[in-house]
Amino acid sequence: MTATLLPSGTERGPRRWPLLGNLPAFARDPLAFFEHLRDGYGDWVPWALGPRRNVLVSQPAHAGELLAAVESSFSPNELGWAFRQLLGNGVVVATGDDWRRKRALVQPAVRPRQVRAYAAEMVGCADALAARWSAGERVDVHREMAGLTQRIAVRTLFGSEAAGREAPISAAMATAQHELGAEFRGVTLFLPSWVRTPGRTRMRRAVNVLDREIAHVIREHERASAAGEERDDLLSRLLAARDEHGHPLSRRELRDESITLYIGGHETTSTTLTWAWQLLSGAPEARARLTEELDRVLGDRLPTYEDYPRLPWTQQVVKEALRIYPPIWLISAVARDGARIGGRPVPAGTTVWTSPWSLHRDPRWFPDPLAFRPERWDDDAPDPVPEHAWIPFGGGPRACLGARFALVEAALVLAVLARRFHLDSGPDPVPVFPGLTLQPARPVHAVLRSPERSRAGLT
Repeated sequence: MTATLLPSGTERGPRRWPLLGNLPAFARDPLAFFEHLRDGYGDWVPWALGPRRNVLVSQPAHAGELLAAVESSFSPNELGWAFRQLLGNGVVVATGDDWRRKRALVQPAVRPRQVRAYAAEMVGCADALAARWSAGERVDVHREMAGLTQRIAVRTLFGSEAAGREAPISAAMATAQHELGAEFRGVTLFLPSWVRTPGRTRMRRAVNVLDREIAHVIREHERASAAGEERDDLLSRLLAARDEHGHPLSRRELRDESITLYIGGHETTSTTLTWAWQLLSGAPEARARLTEELDRVLGDRLPTYEDYPRLPWTQQVVKEALRIYPPIWLISAVARDGARIGGRPVPAGTTVWTSPWSLHRDPRWFPDPLAFRPERWDDDAPDPVPEHAWIPFGGGPRACLGARFALVEAALVLAVLARRFHLDSGPDPVPVFPGLTLQPARPVHAVLRSPERSRAGLT
């Protein structure tokens, strides 16, 4: 982050602590903090994270301007030592010409034509999970969805030969995510990189495991390529990619992009599916409509990529889950000289934030915002959603490259599992933990029931 002294002006915002600014309130509950700023102070709110000047914008148009201006009048915001340790200098973190080069190399691997090739793996892994489930069984939904999307991510990213490396990668990623969230919400965010804390030690150990496991897979792919073996996974496509000068990604770059794609294909999708099941459990009409669509479109067969556009309600369930529980809950960028938002100048060095969590739950854009209503996304819905009011994948030139992959994966997995089971997790709300992604703060347990029994009101 760029450090900037706080101004002595009288802009309206929350009271700040000396040196700490608004860090105590932000660290205690950042989601509630952003909603408090929006509701208590308006659409343009100055606040302070330590000594650094920040502004929260809550108008969709302003969020859109911010997203569009990154790489022109704004720079991506560095979110601390732990964030950099995990993502390295991948396409999410890189800037300028380096970012443009990496985006051009990575983007072809996740275009719709390539996602089509991965759909069969998504469906196959979900079907294998459904075969292991039994009606009446009680499952930990988040653990099951994390295990499933992990298998899909490893197989589509690294190929089926890497299936045995799922467990250490998953365990290390879970530790890394926890420590990243803890650092971002604490004073360690401001400590120099050379300072060692217990959390940073755990983070470094987790990253070492990830580096070792991914390096092994890269070496295996390089050996297979040298032997003339053709593979159709994401890593093979990254290995074959060449920039405009004919240069490939280095091993370090391959590692960084593998981590980025893994997070996009596993972490975000597993949380989206977990929240979707939780929301469907408390919405019998929405669940019945989902069952009807799957019965009508699929019958007794598994879905394919070609079914994706034929499952609009399934897609809307996913979109509504992403609205209420956006995996990426904050977006920020640092103003350069001449930056403006909404016609208003932004001093250089100011970090401008927008929060998908706060935007998605704003009653101005989404009436009764806490209600799970997939019909909001009907083509003829009475309350059209303003542009940039729904931004779970960001937007502008730095929009998430894996958005299509994640949406297709979530919808196909939901279709496979919902054909055979209803996950009844009960009425109790589940608290959230805002780490790298928006995770359930406790296990989400559900009883597996048949969709038919659920529609009949049986328990």
